[in-house]
Amino acid sequence: MSVEDELRLLIGAYFGIQEMDEYKLKEYILKDIEEYIKKFVELHSLASIDVKEIAEEIKDKVPLKRKLQDSLIALPKMDGPLDLILMIKEKLNEQSEN
Repeated sequence: MSVEDELRLLIGAYFGIQEMDEYKLKEYILKDIEEYIKKFVELHSLASIDVKEIAEEIKDKVPLKRKLQDSLIALPKMDGPLDLILMIKEKLNEQSEN
């Protein structure tokens, strides 16, 4: 996976978690992901990449199912809460049934 693909995955995860309204601590996790993305951009010297443009593209064009899947990949990397991971899996199962 390229560095830019990993950045897209992290941004997709952010928007996936943003859809998890039933998770009470969502705002804290979103803040953690924002910080993680900022550090990722700094670590990999991606200042030349327009993160906001990528975020708008992902927000508008990537389906919810993909964003939720991105969340399941990103959360363990960030030591995300297990209860949120389980909620996302449940929501993905609901998406698959529909």
